Amino acid sequence: MDGNAERRGPDLLSGLRVVECSMLGPGAVSTPLADLGADVIKVEPPSGDYIRSMSWPIVDGVSLLHLHISRGKRSIVLDLRTEAGRDTFLELVATADVVVEAMRPGGLERRGLGYERLREANPRVVMFTISGYGMTGPYRDLPSHGIAYDAWAGTVAPEPGPGGMPTIPDHTSIGITAGPLFGTAAILAAVLKARETGKGCHLEVAQSDAAAAFDWLRSEGHRAYARPDAEVTGNPADGYERRPPGTAGMADGVRYQFYASADGHVLFMASEREFWRNFCAATGRDDLYERRPGERLADHARGDLELRRELAGVFKERTTAEWVEFGLRHDVPIGPVNTPATLPADPQFAARMPWQPADRLAADQLPFPVRVVGEAPPAARRRAPRPGEHGEEILREVLGHGDEHIARLRAAGALGT
Repeated sequence: MDGNAERRGPDLLSGLRVVECSMLGPGAVSTPLADLGADVIKVEPPSGDYIRSMSWPIVDGVSLLHLHISRGKRSIVLDLRTEAGRDTFLELVATADVVVEAMRPGGLERRGLGYERLREANPRVVMFTISGYGMTGPYRDLPSHGIAYDAWAGTVAPEPGPGGMPTIPDHTSIGITAGPLFGTAAILAAVLKARETGKGCHLEVAQSDAAAAFDWLRSEGHRAYARPDAEVTGNPADGYERRPPGTAGMADGVRYQFYASADGHVLFMASEREFWRNFCAATGRDDLYERRPGERLADHARGDLELRRELAGVFKERTTAEWVEFGLRHDVPIGPVNTPATLPADPQFAARMPWQPADRLAADQLPFPVRVVGEAPPAARRRAPRPGEHGEEILREVLGHGDEHIARLRAAGALGT
């Protein structure tokens, strides 16, 4: 199959055009838009976006980071240091709904292409700026990379490494993922408003803010506990004791806990009395329920080591797959425990997340996870572009320029070398 073949599936955002100026990961803000059918035009400097050489793995000389984040987009090289390059950029802006500035704040402003100038070219354009620490605050100009935002937000912490020195643990990157997703939602809301009123706006998000917002339960939990004990308590199932916020308070849980199965691990989640009763009855262990039926809701049987040891023995009797089938049959919340490497073998993954194959996108990639009910998930329309790959196509199809005008742009250095 042609790697640049048009995709199949619903074009939910057909008719939406995004002009993107991005470096590295923040360009992910427009990836869902491209997946859903928007025309995303990636404007690159003559040197190109060095995302293609960052991170790992490298697939045929190009980073997976680029192959994933830039999939479905078109690329044009414009040298915004030249007048002709800036003029062409503004022509594109005049056709667009959105301009994405995914770099340090003020990157476009320094080139004479700030929001006020863009609005002159297109009053209804929505400008969206995504950066590490945002457009305000003392860290505004602090250089940074993705893990910085998770460390700042308290979602990842150092672990002992070689020679006892601190090291970065394996973890899910939150800021660089949540920031673009929050941004995508705000962009679409702003576009709806702009189409209704004819007036755009300038939005911005910091990936650090997004990491903190994504982990709201713990931050807000600590904040709530700063109030007097008489006003903020723990859960009734724990005698109103103030447990640590978020999942940190679940380390001593028993009815909500990891257990080793015969071939791996499962997560047992019978914190409601009804589910606990179902489990005990189906395993022939009514004695466990009778001994400690617990509260109706949110009871983890915390600290009951005797019960935890008994349950450990019960769970070792079946494989993970058998426990999942048990949960389905007896209405008990039991889930498999996967790793990123084992997840693709899970039958739920196979049923819901069909790979977008390497013969189309140069690397196997996960689909956008939201779909039209009854249809397959959206699939990227084309693989990630080479720098300037679609330059002439964009100049001709979007702006209507012919050979003579394109030749003048090239002679003026607007299209790079």
